[in-house]
Order: sequence, then C-alpha cells, then structure tokens
Amino acid sequence: MEKMPVLFVGHGSPMNAIEDNAFTRNWIKIAREIPKPAAILSISAHWYTSGTRIMDEANPKVIYDMYGFPPALYKVVYSPAGAPEMARLAKNLITKETVFDNTWGFDHGTWSVLVHMYPQKDIPVFQISVDGLSPAGVHFEIGRNLRLLREKGVLILGSGNVAHNLRLIDWSMKGGYEWAYEFDNYVKDNILKNEFKNVVDYQKAGDSTKLAVPTPDHFYPLLYILGSAEESDQIKIYNDECVMGSLSMTSYLFI
Repeated sequence: MEKMPVLFVGHGSPMNAIEDNAFTRNWIKIAREIPKPAAILSISAHWYTSGTRIMDEANPKVIYDMYGFPPALYKVVYSPAGAPEMARLAKNLITKETVFDNTWGFDHGTWSVLVHMYPQKDIPVFQISVDGLSPAGVHFEIGRNLRLLREKGVLILGSGNVAHNLRLIDWSMKGGYEWAYEFDNYVKDNILKNEFKNVVDYQKAGDSTKLAVPTPDHFYPLLYILGSAEESDQIKIYNDECVMGSLSMTSYLFI
C-alpha cells in the first residue's frame, strides 16, 4: 500500500464549508494531488479534552460546534463511516494513556475541510482529541507514535490555525496584523528548515506568541503533523496568508 502524506490545514471560519474561495479550492487541489486514503484520521482543534480520546464507533454523528452563523451552514451533513479498526490500531500505537470516547462526533474542524476534499463521503474517518492537559512536546510525540498509520493508507489530518485569536478578529480586514505574520513566518521558516523542535518550543517566537496563541487548542494539531512527518518528506505550502487580522490560513502537506 502506498504511504500516505500528512497534512495540516488552517481551517479558518466555519463559513469555508459552504464557500467557494481560494482556500477551499486549494483544499480540493490537495486531494487531487495525493493518493486516495484508505481512511482519514482527523485531529481537530475543536475536540479539546482532558486526556487523549479516540473515536471508534462505526457511524459517528455530526457536531455543529459553532454558533450564530447562517442556517445554510447547519444544513451541511458530512457523515462518512467511522474507522473502528484503524482507531484501535491508533490506540495501540500511542504510548501515553488513551481511552475510547464516542460522546463527540465529526466537528467543523473536520467536516468544513473534508466536505471540499472528499465530498463523496466515501472514505472512513475517525478523530483523536487534543489533550489540553499535556504540554507541546507530548502532542509531537503522539504524532511520532502515529507514523505507522501512513503505511496503512491513513491520511493524518491536523485541523486548526497557526495563529488564532478570536478576541482580536476584524471581520472586515483582508490581511493580518503584524504579529500574526511574524508568528506565522517563525513557524514557516522552522518547518522549511526541518527545525521542528523550534515549532514545539513555539514560545521562542517572542512577543508575537502571546497574541497568536492565546490558547494552544488551534496550534497543537500542527504538532501531531510535524511528529508524523519524516525528514525525507517534501514540504508543500498552501493558503500562505493571514486573514481577518488574527487568523493564519497557512497549510502544510508533507509528502
């Protein structure tokens, strides 16, 4: 079986699920450029838990974990099958304590992206939560643990945003604040140099860190992807820009 790439997507606003824009067209482009996965493991910023949890049911529900958006967004139903076997394999690979948990479902960090990449809903999907109690290095190590899934035909998808500060969003702003670009460029420069430790130690970016990552929920999914990447991977960058002042849409494919 062909080894799958790993992908981090800056998912941005939930509205991307129902919009045709440069970001969503690039998500479609990525899906066309890579082999079709046997299954997809999504690590979404929006399943942020105490401890590491894995979804292993055959038919997960859809979660509408956003509020105040147009009715059309809540009519999106992205409901592929789950992947219980791969979920069990993932649990066995992770060296820290993990538990199965099916109280959640496919949240918009997952379906707002996959509805564009794989609209046929014909690829099984499961999610692993982001452990809010663990430091950055643990998330990177879990990614290392999960590398073997690539050889099983699993696309490992991290969905979040490199810079993400909802309190400072300016909905009318096309670009980003200076600090958002500064932090995004720090991460990008270190990824391109394969200096992943500097991304794990993201506080080294300086003053921009506090504004770009006020809470780590949207940043940590990137660390799983860097852990799953290999030095021999080619790195491709998509959607390399900031929007609404305080969101980075930058996405990374390791192939």
